[in-house]
Amino acid sequence: MREVAIIGIGQTPVGEHWGSSLRMLAADAVRAALADSGLKNVDAVYVGNAYGAALSSQSQLAPMIVDYAGLGNIEAFSIEAGDAAGGAALRAGYLAVASGAVESALVVGVEKSTDMVGSARVRARSVSLDADYEAVHGATLTALAAMLMRRYMHEFGVPLEAFEGFSINAHANAKANENAMYRNTLKPGAFAKAGMVSDPVSLFDGAPDGDGAAAVILTDAARAGDMVPQPVRIVGSAVASDTLALQDRSDPLYLKAANLSAYKAYVQAGVQPQDVSLFELHDAFTVISALTLEATGFATRGEGWKLAQSGALALKGTLPIATFGGLKARGNPAGATGVYQAVEACLQLRGQAGANQVANARVALIQNLGGLASTAVTHILTV
Repeated sequence: MREVAIIGIGQTPVGEHWGSSLRMLAADAVRAALADSGLKNVDAVYVGNAYGAALSSQSQLAPMIVDYAGLGNIEAFSIEAGDAAGGAALRAGYLAVASGAVESALVVGVEKSTDMVGSARVRARSVSLDADYEAVHGATLTALAAMLMRRYMHEFGVPLEAFEGFSINAHANAKANENAMYRNTLKPGAFAKAGMVSDPVSLFDGAPDGDGAAAVILTDAARAGDMVPQPVRIVGSAVASDTLALQDRSDPLYLKAANLSAYKAYVQAGVQPQDVSLFELHDAFTVISALTLEATGFATRGEGWKLAQSGALALKGTLPIATFGGLKARGNPAGATGVYQAVEACLQLRGQAGANQVANARVALIQNLGGLASTAVTHILTV
């Protein structure tokens, strides 16, 4: 297997892009990544998208995007893994280059949530749940996350306000990110007073849906240094799965797929949790952040929330997370999330994060989850 490096990155702001279609958003990110890499074309394109068919009445995204971006008749297809589609597309691109099947691969994640609003959007996104045993009964991702949060609070004796540090940190980091959806400050105490969406998940707890696209270009690390000044190497890549339905898990408060994929990536990269400079995790809900930190080796069971209270997760902390605002404040571009994480990690490792820069960033961990961690895709990046 060849070592793989990222040589180009591109992204659009996350927000409500009423005037842009799926193909337009994707093409903007693709062109930015190509310009950043200095390439005019690539050998293959892998598209991560979760809800194109449900939200935008559009499948076959890959040939549409390749055609619109003017990339010609190259290998291109889409990958779906719920909200982990972007991470899964990155995994596909990584494997294609590592195997030698292609010399250069472009990975693009794109989502257009604002094509539907209100209850129609909620129903459209529920296709990533178990249709026979969850969605048919009216369950939603938010409702199931609320069940997890309530169980966590009960089992470990944690009050609601204990989770606010995750959201406060995300909004503090998003303030300097021009691509973030929400750049406002979240004051202590506001979290527990916010309007409930599905008790105890509130408006300040769950990540807001947004439109957006992000892209990265991969190639053989052996030649990357001759192509760009600062290639970022992918030294760990792993995927694991868990049951689709939450009810089928023997322990709902243990994110088994997140644990397995992270530790496979650690072994592959030859690193341990203490070596990680920053962690772009899938903070769709604060309880998922706490459970992820516990599953990936940064906190003991029932104590992931304590890291958010101690300041350890801030930009100057021992384990910065959501360094550009995460899903909570940058916005949740669903199937594009994993590629946004890769772009943001590259900016940190290149030393190009500006006011959001993590000092001496050397190793970045990124993890993209589909559903409530039914799919977990983990990558480790370094310079």
